[in-house]
Amino acid sequence: MKRSASTKRVSKRQKVSSATSTRDQDREKETLEWPEYFHDALNTVLTFVSSRRNLAITFPVIRSSAEGLLKRPLELSKVAELKALLPNVVEFAYIPRNDVRIHGETVSQQNKRSKSPDFALHSQSLAINTPSGSLLPGHEEEEHVLVLEFAENFRTTKSGNLVDRRNQCFKDAVDELMKATPEGEVSMDLLQAAARDHIPVNPSAKKALPANDSQNLIIPEPKDRPSIGDILLDIQKQQWYKNQITDRRTFEEKAAIEGLLAEPLSHTIQQALRESRNITSLYYHQAAAINAIAQRKHVIVSTSTASGKSVIYQVPLLKFLEENSDATAIFIYPTKALAQDQRTALEQLLWACPGLQHIKVATYDGDTPQDHRRIIRKTASVIFTNFDMLHASILPHEELWRTFVKNLKLVAVDELHYYSNLFGSHVAQIIRRFRRICAAVGNQRVIFVSCSATISKPSQHMKCLFGVDDVEEIVEDGAPSGKKDYVVWDPFSVRDMNPGITKLEQSGPMGEATNLMVFLMMRGVRVILFCKIRRACELAMKALRQRLSAEGHLDVLAKVMPYRGVLRDSQDRRRIEREAFSGHLLGIVATNALELGVDIGVLDAVIMLGFPFGIANFRQQAGRAGRRSRDSLAVLVAEDLPIDRNYVKSPDKLYNQLIDDLTVDIESKVIIEAHLQCAAHEMPLSKDDAFYFGTSLGELCDSKLQKDKDGWYHPHPKFLPYPAKHVSIRGADDDKYTIIDVTKAGVPRNIEEIELSRAIFELYEGGVFMHQGLTFIVKEVSHDTKMARLVRADVNWITKPRNVDAMQTHRIKEITRSPHRAYFGSACGRQLIASSSISKSLFRGNKVLDVVDVDTPPYERQVTGFWFDVPKDLLGLMKEKKINLAEAIHSASHAWMNRFALSPDLRTECKAAEKEYSKEESQRKRPARVILYDASRKGSVSARAFDHSGEVLRQAHDTVEACPCKDGCEKCIHSATCSEGNLVASKIGALLILKALLNLDIDANSIATQFDSQGFETIVEATYIRPLDGVQVEPA
Repeated sequence: MKRSASTKRVSKRQKVSSATSTRDQDREKETLEWPEYFHDALNTVLTFVSSRRNLAITFPVIRSSAEGLLKRPLELSKVAELKALLPNVVEFAYIPRNDVRIHGETVSQQNKRSKSPDFALHSQSLAINTPSGSLLPGHEEEEHVLVLEFAENFRTTKSGNLVDRRNQCFKDAVDELMKATPEGEVSMDLLQAAARDHIPVNPSAKKALPANDSQNLIIPEPKDRPSIGDILLDIQKQQWYKNQITDRRTFEEKAAIEGLLAEPLSHTIQQALRESRNITSLYYHQAAAINAIAQRKHVIVSTSTASGKSVIYQVPLLKFLEENSDATAIFIYPTKALAQDQRTALEQLLWACPGLQHIKVATYDGDTPQDHRRIIRKTASVIFTNFDMLHASILPHEELWRTFVKNLKLVAVDELHYYSNLFGSHVAQIIRRFRRICAAVGNQRVIFVSCSATISKPSQHMKCLFGVDDVEEIVEDGAPSGKKDYVVWDPFSVRDMNPGITKLEQSGPMGEATNLMVFLMMRGVRVILFCKIRRACELAMKALRQRLSAEGHLDVLAKVMPYRGVLRDSQDRRRIEREAFSGHLLGIVATNALELGVDIGVLDAVIMLGFPFGIANFRQQAGRAGRRSRDSLAVLVAEDLPIDRNYVKSPDKLYNQLIDDLTVDIESKVIIEAHLQCAAHEMPLSKDDAFYFGTSLGELCDSKLQKDKDGWYHPHPKFLPYPAKHVSIRGADDDKYTIIDVTKAGVPRNIEEIELSRAIFELYEGGVFMHQGLTFIVKEVSHDTKMARLVRADVNWITKPRNVDAMQTHRIKEITRSPHRAYFGSACGRQLIASSSISKSLFRGNKVLDVVDVDTPPYERQVTGFWFDVPKDLLGLMKEKKINLAEAIHSASHAWMNRFALSPDLRTECKAAEKEYSKEESQRKRPARVILYDASRKGSVSARAFDHSGEVLRQAHDTVEACPCKDGCEKCIHSATCSEGNLVASKIGALLILKALLNLDIDANSIATQFDSQGFETIVEATYIRPLDGVQVEPA
């Protein structure tokens, strides 16, 4: 029977609302009358695209299928209207045709398991023979393909849930538009007008397209940008702003405090400062440091970022050179980028100083060609280097540097806070080796100068690192600072406001951080986005590429740069650094490599994606903005992790919390012995060298080195011919994998080198590898040749492998007043298993789409570590009380690490929520074991940790028990470096494990039964690990 138009309209509205729950029926009666337009084209398109299993859908695919349902042509503008209506559900982006990767059906192949996906590129499925009517003008021969992506929380395989969520989302959006439409205007017209801003621009279009308002937006020059205050007001007026700013602090500008020199500078030095830096007076801390150096004191200056600390050692250098043109200096920096930046600054200063224009400075690092190194040794007055080169190149060949060292007046070490934990412990021994060589050539008057961001106990840290006593500490900051706004941005505040409604418009921390970055750049704000890990950096860059390409802002995209500082090609790295220093960039996406004081131009804003690894990192990153006394902005975009939530709830801690002391272990016999081998090669050792290396030197020389007939000690033969090559000072693996792009047949291209510790997590066949914001599929990995071959493929999912266990016991140690033991040995033998399941996550989130087996054989490697087996009787009690064992073990591990000073160089098996709370029971169970191991297979920290395992265990227990928090915090069981965000955690569980290992009383009746345990138990009783023959139990 034929229905009337009005009946048809009502039934369609009922269909849209069909999945609404009973409790919403009263609200449904008040639904606004929708125009037919919203029931027809838009809803049909949404129905189709939201139910697709494809991970990426081209517009021609959508068009042909949707037209079959609509029975009429589907214009690109209709999808643009859907984008305007649901801006964070639909994403448009043009990508190169050859980079498209559509997730094809699994193809069974011989010698492959049935669950293994086909990772071949199905280029034939991408042939686009579209009618001309579906293409925009000028796109007849496209080099790029328009790909549509949909938010991961909009996809589902359950049709009922899909309909409910789709309908509710679409209905809410249309209702909101209807209510917002002014009287006398038509909502459909408003939507179509808004859609013009959402039609993406094809980069390969031959003809210019009509520009929309967004593309006509003129980006002001940074000097003409609005004030930060006005920009924040503008943000709060945007449609997408939903009270995400949960805390805002404004620090007013501070005037400069000038200092006076005890002896005035020469006219030529004053001229150089004036002409090269526009400096006519010195800040208090600069003058104080220069005065101390003039008195031949060692100096450390610990002041805020961008306070002009480099002047404190550059000016004394000029004075030394004016007194004696043969004077030399060594400037040491933690990164090549920072050294490059500071070299340029010094060259400009020397060039402006009459009489010193002839002075040569040179960079001496791993990128310096061998034939240049000889020239540098003979002609350079100043070298810019790092401790890696001092350790492995300069000291082992000290006979080639003797003239340079004899004339050495000044050694400046910048960013001293960088040198702590294991790396800092190695650096301390390198400096002692260096001081020994200086004394041997008759130069005992070298002045050491160091600069650092604000740290606790700066003079103590310098004394420990350098082994010197007469240190002048300068902490009063005389530099001016501009007005600065600090903002805590909580993407989850929107969800909290509407706890009963699924907000598909939410894009999560990554999406909000990149959207905020785009918003700032479009207003002329130069911004840096800090990501905690490399992969997040790559994902952020991918999101920016997609967003800016989709909106046609390719000019802005050209001014955005990812920076990681580990590019394989040194020329590429130098080129990128030059672009950054030039100030021509609008945006930089970086890991913490740019926390350091590299002058990357005028930065107006810093966005931190997730709380950094500590308060010191937070303040260092925030200090990167406002480096030129102008107003600036620092934004912390909180993630949904316990540590981030802590600072969202208690933002005062960001500004008031004390910075932890930096730790350097100068008594580690393992580290000292390694450097004694190096020192003995540089110049034979005697017992008198205990002056440099400490009281353990005699014992170590007698047991580890070789003594000649005259009483001198030489390296053990196993370290020859070059002991330094056997000592990895960064604790990193020497083995590296070369990554080769084989996308173009016959034209392989080396794109990067990565360490072994990363390679086995990121390189496995079928995995997704990211480089400079671009995605690649790993086709082949050879662990024998340490090479991986990749093909370029634009995918919107990522992969992640899963696994750690003990293998053999080398040492056993008592725990005071406890029957339980600590064990040390070959731990984590199966730490790295590249054949395990891969969880594929959509690009914009961590939702697991699929779990598949890959055909890569397992890769194993051994590292050293130690462990505690959880007592059997405690396991029974915890199961009775429904305490999740994985949560308890994970939290106990972090509690122990939080009390150990060198824990940054240790690792534990961080528990992943998607695995521990899985709805399906895992066949792989892990032993109930608290295990900690060296971050590097060449590390030695775990041995030091094992020696103190019992006392640290007690400290961990006391801290957790006394902590006033309810469910755990960063002071007791949470770790800022937890790779899984501390989501799997239990404070009560951790406390019970610590008590049991210490043999403390546990009152079972006082322990409440836990009712919120999720998933299946993944932990079983630990089996005994056989010790080596002859191993004796060591006393506590």
